[in-house]
Amino acid sequence: MHPILIEGPAVEPVPLPEMKAYLRIDEDDAAQDELIAGLVKAARLMVEATSRRILIEQRWRVMLDRWPQCRMVVLPLSPLIAIDGIRVSDASEVAIAIPTDAIDADLVSDPPRVTVASAPEPGRARNGIQIDLRAGFGAAAVPATLKLATKILVAHWFENRGDVIGDQIMPPQALVLVAPFQRTRV
Repeated sequence: MHPILIEGPAVEPVPLPEMKAYLRIDEDDAAQDELIAGLVKAARLMVEATSRRILIEQRWRVMLDRWPQCRMVVLPLSPLIAIDGIRVSDASEVAIAIPTDAIDADLVSDPPRVTVASAPEPGRARNGIQIDLRAGFGAAAVPATLKLATKILVAHWFENRGDVIGDQIMPPQALVLVAPFQRTRV
């Protein structure tokens, strides 16, 4: 099972003006704004990778070779917003859509799960099942501590541009904020 990003977030968890205020930057400089926006995106990706949670709503596709026992798929992306569709490819490479009433998505479980009542077996050996989903907290619902971890990480990178400070990936202050959200690998 491997997730594929279909559509990234429309916004970042920390808007540029909010990040500039956190960094105490008043002037408008297009090059500096571009740098800060890039650092915010990189920090979001780092926080997502460390916590194994998606911060802002994104569209993903999960590919499977075959159905697991009981047709319950434990999804590697959390939190789950919705299952947009499930398709199974037959032997002639035609994708058959599973009716929505046959799909039971457990949005509350961690990790999230989806069960398919009745679906055909895929007709191809690899990647015969496609699950399209939306995952993330949403822009307004990102936990404050994960937003703060993003800001701390951006500030750390901004203040230490070009400097190598040990082998630590994330400052300890940010790691402490992310730790309660970390989920185990599926």
